[in-house]
Amino acid sequence: MLNNACALANAPRAVKMPPQPVVPVPVLPLPNKQAIISGALYHPDWGVFNTGNNAASGFGVTGGYGQARWAEDWSALARTSPAVRQKDWFNRLKYIRLNNNGSIWLSLSGENRLRYIFENQPQMGYAGKTNASRVLLRNQYGADLHLGEHVRAYAEFIYGVAGGSNTYGYQLGTERESLDLQQGILEVKGRLLGARMGVIGGRQLFLDAPVSMQSPRDLTNVQETWDGFRGYAIWKRFRLDVFDFLQTNKLPQKVFADGTNYNARLYGAYTSTALPSFEFMGQKSQMFADVFFLGYLYGGAAASIPTASPGGLQKGSSRRDNIGMRLWGNAGPFSTSLTGVFQGGQFRPAQNSLHTRSVRAYAVNATITYNRPDWVGKPGFGIQADIFSGGSDSKHSGSVGTFATPYVPLPYYNDLSLSLTSQNLIGVGPVANLAIRPDMQIKFHVPVFWRANTQDAVYGGNGKIYSWRNNLHGGFTGVMPYTQFSWNFAPHWAWTHDIEGILLSHGMRDAGAREGVLYMQTLEFKF
Repeated sequence: MLNNACALANAPRAVKMPPQPVVPVPVLPLPNKQAIISGALYHPDWGVFNTGNNAASGFGVTGGYGQARWAEDWSALARTSPAVRQKDWFNRLKYIRLNNNGSIWLSLSGENRLRYIFENQPQMGYAGKTNASRVLLRNQYGADLHLGEHVRAYAEFIYGVAGGSNTYGYQLGTERESLDLQQGILEVKGRLLGARMGVIGGRQLFLDAPVSMQSPRDLTNVQETWDGFRGYAIWKRFRLDVFDFLQTNKLPQKVFADGTNYNARLYGAYTSTALPSFEFMGQKSQMFADVFFLGYLYGGAAASIPTASPGGLQKGSSRRDNIGMRLWGNAGPFSTSLTGVFQGGQFRPAQNSLHTRSVRAYAVNATITYNRPDWVGKPGFGIQADIFSGGSDSKHSGSVGTFATPYVPLPYYNDLSLSLTSQNLIGVGPVANLAIRPDMQIKFHVPVFWRANTQDAVYGGNGKIYSWRNNLHGGFTGVMPYTQFSWNFAPHWAWTHDIEGILLSHGMRDAGAREGVLYMQTLEFKF
């Protein structure tokens, strides 16, 4: 994106940034560092918005390879000496010159990911399966065509298969996917009013939102994509993103059958301001102040709200208006993030005789970590705390107080198993990370959970509302210790192990929930 293809003669510059705030994302394979220019970014240079491995730009994390492959920029290979470039066979696919002056060029990308997931009591026993073993394989291949300085087109195709024993959830279209268009965009870009601006239209990942509210749904084979447009403008210390999307419909599971889900819409605007840099505890520091509006329009199971009767649900549709602020960055050795969201809107019951109800909900999320890159293992340790408001399942009128997150919060943020989600939930616990070697990382998170309101239900991922109601007593839900071990054992490869225990309160067990464990192993190859 925003690659000045006519300036290939300019050498890339290394941007020295302060310590990077911890951004919880899946582990990404890394390119061969011996086969690229030292200090090259391999994504557009957004200046101060390169912070967080490019996450501050709003286009996702890009550590060589990106969460969104169209966020990469491999034009620096045109300036790389053949002796260096030829050290990696795949470099010949990353920059393919299509005309004499290099203003038209093509970059090819690919991903093969094999994932195994074992759960002895999936969804705290609610899935109706025991000892579930799921084997997931996805293949994604993309082509990024740059047509001069101002136009770019990207297409990405996916094929996903799923098997195993005692499986569940394969009918949703998020695990099995016949050959289809995963992403397809056209971008028009340029400079105006002192900013780098662009419009991206088509089917695409969207990553410019707090991870506590939304993610690309990378836990499953098929990521969540959106059909629509986004427009961005990035100045030196301020950026603006506006967007309007409809969710991609992954059903039916047939070749090139994906369409548009007109019952799920995401729209709004996101701004970020880089505050004046400063020094704290002898270290360069940078904080960002983000202000955003996210609008949700959705129906189906995710929009239902619980009633007082065990297992009872009131169907309908919902509009959620999220007005929020986020203060994040680094202050000396501390990485910090504080997000506050007020959620308004309305719930419209499917039964016409019932009155529309307003929504009054909120969420507060905070993380602080203390990083010591000068210590052995470059450790970081801190605490994460969250509250997502709850309502009352016995109310039939008045406002709905349960915070809603219909578009898949990042599983790595709180609960990898998706047994719980960001609704009617309080969570607090320590976080830590350690680099055993430069290519080997280990992370820990031990969250303790409560229901924010004991008059409300327990909510799980993918719109699940557990049927336990009157049998529940007390707000304490349980503890879910989590650890991740990752090893980038070779260029292009990442091998990751995730383990989570699900330890529940007496009240949860008495109501019928079951304790368990999740183990996930992922082997991923990217070029």
